Amino acid sequence: RRAMKVSVSMDTQKVLGGDFYNKVCGHLKLLEKEYFGLEFRHHSGNYVWLELLKPLVKQIRCKFIVKFFPPDPGQLKRGLTRYLFALQIKQDLSNGSLTCNDNSAALLVSHILQSEIGDYDEELDCQHLEMKHYVPNQEYLDHKIIKFHKKHRGLSPANSDIQLLEVARKLDMYGIRPYPAYDGEGMRINLAVTHSGVLVFQGNTKINTFSWAKIRKLSFKRKHFLIKLHDKPSCKDTLEFAMASRDVCKSFWKMCVEYHAFFRLAEEPKAIHKTLLSCKGSSFRYR
Repeated sequence: RRAMKVSVSMDTQKVLGGDFYNKVCGHLKLLEKEYFGLEFRHHSGNYVWLELLKPLVKQIRCKFIVKFFPPDPGQLKRGLTRYLFALQIKQDLSNGSLTCNDNSAALLVSHILQSEIGDYDEELDCQHLEMKHYVPNQEYLDHKIIKFHKKHRGLSPANSDIQLLEVARKLDMYGIRPYPAYDGEGMRINLAVTHSGVLVFQGNTKINTFSWAKIRKLSFKRKHFLIKLHDKPSCKDTLEFAMASRDVCKSFWKMCVEYHAFFRLAEEPKAIHKTLLSCKGSSFRYR
């Protein structure tokens, strides 16, 4: 189990981002490829997603990670897809982006142990936890990790991955990629997008949720991200958030477009004359 690093040889002068992405997924023998994406650092310093219809040569230097986090990753059809999701959870846990309380962290690590070394063995567990660090401040959690690991006897690596995803999906920070911003009162917050809509965090605490059903339109104007809600007499119908730059703001807006479209793909096609997520001056559409 290693980080998702893939080396694929292609002539980058002639291929589109989508060609390269398909080559990566073919190399991995990955069928449920729609949940993943290739991320790279833009010249502005921000991380953005590889665009499939643009030439690869203008983007490149990508890393393969989960792009769309479904509400229940245990329902993914393929074992390989679940395995890659488990790798992503493991990576997010180790770098501190998947924050949680001590009990949840210990439970997650215990499932990783079961998957990597099998059933509990006191000496082996201690040696493994000394050599590998799965979560910040792990040394304070060793006893809890071992206590949980004892209960997983008999679980196969594949079932351990399913249990890991089951714990992870219930965490507030599951699948969250925060974008720093300021609200209308100048308060520093983080914005994020999930399958259910746009979320607002203060630190690691979720303070507001704007479900897709509540949102009439999302747009951006320079470095300001705008959420227009369906008219309600009791509250302001347009919320404005200031972000670091136009590039950051547009990147987050594009991510919202993609999430909104992706998690509506299972619905029956309808004739839509005006999209919910639109912005003047941008021709970006998710395919």
